[in-house]
Amino acid sequence: MTPQPPPGTEGLLSGDWYFDTAELRALRVAAGRLLDEFTALPAEALAEREALLHSLFGSCGASVEVVPRFRCSYGFNITVGRNVYVNADAFLMDDGPITLGDDVRIGPGAVLATALHPIDDHGLRRAGAERTAPIVIGDNCWLGSNVTVGAGVAIGRNTVVGAGSVVVRDLPDHVVAVGSPAKVIRHLPLEEAPA
Repeated sequence: MTPQPPPGTEGLLSGDWYFDTAELRALRVAAGRLLDEFTALPAEALAEREALLHSLFGSCGASVEVVPRFRCSYGFNITVGRNVYVNADAFLMDDGPITLGDDVRIGPGAVLATALHPIDDHGLRRAGAERTAPIVIGDNCWLGSNVTVGAGVAIGRNTVVGAGSVVVRDLPDHVVAVGSPAKVIRHLPLEEAPA
């Protein structure tokens, strides 16, 4: 069963322009408190950290390790598969949904940002309008250090994104992509069937 987002968060998922509210600010503060608790745990407290992630994320698989310091906006818009590893200083701006498949590896300093602001309408931007587009990272992807993934991007299975890359368009399965904006530089072999 898919968990339901808290009341007052409908604008986050609508795809339409919305404005910040007291309810959204309160939810960000609540997530921040949980993340502060997560960060304050001693280095060896892996089970306690994982338990906090299960409380924070909308859905979280088994054997997930996230290295502090980790930040996100709300937490409930993040879905994490099994055997996921997120290295230090990652920021998942989950104003909109972020999905990490099984066996995903995310390098230190990575940013996944679902928020969009008006480009052509200066007044709307000044007023603080925002809308979101989801990010989906396929099974067994590896995002290198300091990779940035923009709103609305889907990255295919078994794809590797080189360090420092900025991904603003979808990437297919089984490729290596690098650069700003990230471009496919080679194709990877298809995975073999498990023995």
